[in-house]
Amino acid sequence: MDPRSAYVHIPFCHRRCFYCDFPVVPLGDRADGATSGSVAAYLSLLHREIATSPGGPPLATVYLGGGTPSLLSSAQVAGILEALARRFGLAPGAELSLELDPASFDEARLAGYLAAGINRVSLGGQSFDDGVLADLGRRHRGAELRESAGWLRQVHRRGALVSWSLDLIQGLPSQNVAHWDGQLSEALALEPPHLSVYDLSIEPGTVFERRLERGELALPSEDLAADLMDLTWARLTAAGYGHYEVSNYALPGHASRHNRVYWSGAGWWGFGMGATGAPRGRRRAHPRTREGYATALAATVALAAQVEEPAEAEEGLPFDERLMVGLRCREGVNMDRLARQERLEASQVKALRERLGAYERRGLLCVEGPRWRLADPAGLALSNGVLREMLAWWQELALERQPAPAP
Repeated sequence: MDPRSAYVHIPFCHRRCFYCDFPVVPLGDRADGATSGSVAAYLSLLHREIATSPGGPPLATVYLGGGTPSLLSSAQVAGILEALARRFGLAPGAELSLELDPASFDEARLAGYLAAGINRVSLGGQSFDDGVLADLGRRHRGAELRESAGWLRQVHRRGALVSWSLDLIQGLPSQNVAHWDGQLSEALALEPPHLSVYDLSIEPGTVFERRLERGELALPSEDLAADLMDLTWARLTAAGYGHYEVSNYALPGHASRHNRVYWSGAGWWGFGMGATGAPRGRRRAHPRTREGYATALAATVALAAQVEEPAEAEEGLPFDERLMVGLRCREGVNMDRLARQERLEASQVKALRERLGAYERRGLLCVEGPRWRLADPAGLALSNGVLREMLAWWQELALERQPAPAP
């Protein structure tokens, strides 16, 4: 089945944050995407990719991420949405999301994005603490975050914006429970319909990795990190937010439809440098540099056309990815269905359950008929450990299934 969702990557940023390993192109603190020749050249490639893509049914969700998409002018954002509408069409009531950085827009620019068709915003705040923001390499400060969130709250109350989300990072260097509790209080006071709370991850090649290697990064202990996650869950669920995915909380009716596409295992188009897509159930990542992206686009006419059809219509994403995306969500995974798709025997599924018995006995893994899910919040906090056990089992099973070598 052809996808009904699209992710569009806008790689440009003022600067690269110290924790970031995304495919981005820093332009400098004074850059304006509307007048940048680099941005114009990239958008030309992006429009070409969209126009030469295989096409498909009208899109129900579109997500413009980055990078800092709010470096683009409202006319440039409108142009991307128009290109997608020409090639695919936009379904009535489609969720059209744009990532905004607090240091890159004002009320007038926000009004322009809404006029262009954007109806959902993801605000990359990360922290309200000026010292923390400086340590993260962020360009904005707490006052700008509060002001920009206030604009979003106002337009949402007026009905001009269907929903908006605030991003925060927990588990930061030198963070403690009292400090994080204060951050959550500030976030809740702004009344965002959706909150994404990410654990800090130290990625290869980042400034944070080099600081960690030099002993300059005082990360929270595992116990403290678990306490921070428990506090997040307690504060947000008490305020009426549903914990529908490991890192995401939403008030009723405000879960991100686009994000649910990723976690359901459904397919989506990926456009732009470094974008990942999974049309027809096969994941594909584009080159992470502008030069590589341009070369691949010139060589293939349409990057998305390189995706092969799966062997079976219902195959979808690989087994390990379906486990990963399913267990991240509150609903969990239907193990009976996965077993049928992978032609697993009942004894093999039983062996996996026995392997995970310690997690189940501790109440971290819940098996409810065919559905397996992680307990909220303790099980979700240990999702990586559960997944490692599952994937190790899957790799061992794959080796057993390999045919014996010919004599």
